[in-house]
Amino acid sequence: MPDRGSGGPTGPRIRVGRPSRRARTLLLTVGVLAVLAMLFVMFTGFWTDWLWYRSVGYRSVFTTTLWTKVGLFAVFGLLMAAVVGVNIWLAHRLRPPLSAMSLEQQSLDRYRMSIAPYKKWILLGISAVVALISGASAASQWRTWLMWVNGVSFGKTDPQFGKDISFYSFDLPWYRFLLNFGFAAVVLGLLAAALVHYLYGGLRVTTPGARATAQATGHLSVLLGLFVALKAVAYWLDRYGLAVKGSEFKATDNWTGLKYVDANAYLPAKTILFIIAIICAVLFFGTLWRRTWQLPVIGFGLMVLSAILIGGLYPAIVQKFQVEPNEQAKETPYIKKNIEATRNAYGIDDAKVNNYPGTSDAKPTTLRDAADTAASMRLLDPNIVSPTYQQKQQVRGYYKFPSTLDVDSYTTKDGKEQDTVVGLREINTDGIPKKGWINEHFKYTHGFGMVAGKGTEVNKDGEPVFTEKNLPPKGQLGDYEPRIYYGENTKQYSIVGGPQQELDYADDSGEKTYTYKGDSGVDLSNPVNRAAYAVKFNEPRMLYSGAIGEGSQVLYNRTPQERVEAVAPWLTIDGDPYPAVVGDKVKWIVDAYTTTNNYPYASRTTLGDTTADALTDEQRSVVAQQNQVNYIRNSVKVTVDAYSGKVDMYQWDTKDPVLKTWMKAFPDTVKAKSEIGDELMDHLRYPQDLFKVQRELLTRYHVTSPGQFYSGSERWQIPDDPTQEGNAVPPYYLSMKMPGEEKQTFSLTTTFNPVERQTLGAFMAVDANAGSADYGEITMLRLPSNTTVPGPQQVQSKINSDPEIANDLNILKRGDSDIEYGNLLTVPLKGGLLYVEPIYLRGADTNYPRMRKVVATFGDKIAYENTLAEALNEIFPTDGESGGEGDGDGGGEKDEPPAGDTSLKKAIQDVGDAWEKVNKAREEGDWSAEGRAQEELQEAIERMNKATG
Repeated sequence: MPDRGSGGPTGPRIRVGRPSRRARTLLLTVGVLAVLAMLFVMFTGFWTDWLWYRSVGYRSVFTTTLWTKVGLFAVFGLLMAAVVGVNIWLAHRLRPPLSAMSLEQQSLDRYRMSIAPYKKWILLGISAVVALISGASAASQWRTWLMWVNGVSFGKTDPQFGKDISFYSFDLPWYRFLLNFGFAAVVLGLLAAALVHYLYGGLRVTTPGARATAQATGHLSVLLGLFVALKAVAYWLDRYGLAVKGSEFKATDNWTGLKYVDANAYLPAKTILFIIAIICAVLFFGTLWRRTWQLPVIGFGLMVLSAILIGGLYPAIVQKFQVEPNEQAKETPYIKKNIEATRNAYGIDDAKVNNYPGTSDAKPTTLRDAADTAASMRLLDPNIVSPTYQQKQQVRGYYKFPSTLDVDSYTTKDGKEQDTVVGLREINTDGIPKKGWINEHFKYTHGFGMVAGKGTEVNKDGEPVFTEKNLPPKGQLGDYEPRIYYGENTKQYSIVGGPQQELDYADDSGEKTYTYKGDSGVDLSNPVNRAAYAVKFNEPRMLYSGAIGEGSQVLYNRTPQERVEAVAPWLTIDGDPYPAVVGDKVKWIVDAYTTTNNYPYASRTTLGDTTADALTDEQRSVVAQQNQVNYIRNSVKVTVDAYSGKVDMYQWDTKDPVLKTWMKAFPDTVKAKSEIGDELMDHLRYPQDLFKVQRELLTRYHVTSPGQFYSGSERWQIPDDPTQEGNAVPPYYLSMKMPGEEKQTFSLTTTFNPVERQTLGAFMAVDANAGSADYGEITMLRLPSNTTVPGPQQVQSKINSDPEIANDLNILKRGDSDIEYGNLLTVPLKGGLLYVEPIYLRGADTNYPRMRKVVATFGDKIAYENTLAEALNEIFPTDGESGGEGDGDGGGEKDEPPAGDTSLKKAIQDVGDAWEKVNKAREEGDWSAEGRAQEELQEAIERMNKATG
């Protein structure tokens, strides 16, 4: 048969030659360029990060994080490679001679022959792969390592083992990582060794009764012994893990810590299993001399059986036959530990719970006078009036206000504090008249000015009374740098400072230009930097554009959250940064938290769920999304300069051990609290996200009596927002006076309902003024269960169902106008509770809301007027008073009679005394005493009702 490649009758001869030298050179050049391009892309991420951290002044954060990751990657990667590589090498070294091979070994011979020339490369390849994987896994534990190596003492010990809290927060997570790494290394080494032994005949599994050579038996037994020894260590650490273990419990949804069954069944079981595992590990090591697996296998089986019986069945028996018949008595000591730890971990251990009647017998005149000073009723709702700011103060389409504005407190010219609704006029690239790369990134680079309006006033048209407005800005805030290069809406990069002029602002005389004078960006004069950022932003025009030249800088990571998260990756950032004019600069103020999920006995909460409410939207993200924590502190206050982007972090909680740990890891990144100036201090406030976390915990943990906590009889719930169904009512900033206080203070307030009810259970406020001596002090006013004061949903329902209000609103809504209800504010007033709600009308022609009406309710009275003053005059009439204290409104759903009757005064006093006895009995868990007190309370109420007629 002719050769098809040699010509002849079958066809011409075909020659396949080597590529020419030119082709080989071209291919080699292309390959080299491709490799260089890949390396440059990889280098770009590192280089641009380094340039950015250098530009913002936090190089130490970058270098510390980088070298920590590199160190962990190298150490644990090499360690894993060594474990796997040595076991493969040792198994190969211990292989038996292959004379008189079995059929099983004969079938494996072709595999041995095929890998024989490449054994070293295979060994190196396997070691390299496991090194890369384990190194990358270890590098992700950089936070755990830094907390372990820099951890400081909490100065408090857990009640079960007497260990400092730092052991659980800083040490135990690192020990867990080491243990898991050890398990992974031993298992991989065991699998690799077993495979090599099998391949080379040291381990035979298909012959009757699997056999192993003495060398293979000894090698594998040592590895199994190490595995069991690590299991013993795991049992020992599990003992301490019980203090931070989460579990289900009737008393609370997120129980953490030991219960009766843990302390009396699981804890001794873990100790016994630890001893058994040590013995079992010794038996495995003993096979080096006995060369048989009989005893260690029996020991391992007994360990497994013990784990099932002692670690599983015995605790179930204890729970069923000891705990469940008398659960409250058995769990009371552990409930007490959980309450104390949880209240301390969330900073609510000093929260005050005061009884509050919920009703008032004050005269209308007294109530009317008190209403004027009880609070600065905020009629401007920051969640509603953003479109009004947009319509009245946007000025140009390329500016934008956030959808939710912020509330701050400013001092007026006459020295009074004024609640103010503020927003920055940020750049809006969607509104640029003519889109294009130059316009979007070079010309329209910044916003301009702050707009502020009085929180307590509107003009005759229902629009804000602006105290700072227009372009350039004018008003009460004085002279400051108005250009906003960094903001919540500024999410794309800009190139400034070069030959291309920026649009500053426009007025009747035309457009004004500007060149950025800050130094917060990364210099693009260097061609290497330009190339790196061309890759980073996928924009080749950055390489050759004439708009980039000497002095050009690129600004990115421009939202306050992005900048703070980058320079302090160990902090949890609040979801609502807010702007303030501090001196001659606009600064974003960002609250930051230190957290841990390993505080013994403290119940956990999920931050993302806890901090979501009716005001949470895309603009104002929830803190930390779905992170679970059981310890939180607002330990750092951060400012971000809206012009320069400069980030300054200040130590706020000087006692927080978690912050002290991170400050050791990243020295010179957080400034001392003493460096906070007075002007900045005036604008610091209590953060909403922390307040929302604390209020969620206080629905259960306002109770300090274990018996009362277990029964859940005093449990509260956070009301739904009456205007946005399905969303929790948000807390509100408000300058107000709590009962017993002489003057208003800037506060953060919220309300509670009793569980499964819509009446009001309690009112809560925290002093939010950072300059106050009582800053952070939480006070709750607990209403008596026999007084049915309406809650927010009931008040809103009452407003909606009032015939006069409903009829008037229907008239206002004619012509396709929409009604929007503002924030429903709750204010304690002379023993009762005053509700105030502004009502906005969004006209079809104007398309922005204007305040048209104010509703005020107190007890069973409701007023619907054009102004707040008129509404207060309506519910607190000052004409025709009889002069008795009883002429005032009750503040609840029952009327209070004149107080001149001696028998009535005595009955009222008896009601108060009986209520105190009820609360005291509940706190002490004395149910019989509570029953007697309830009877006294009922008798006193009947006498009071009889005295009132």
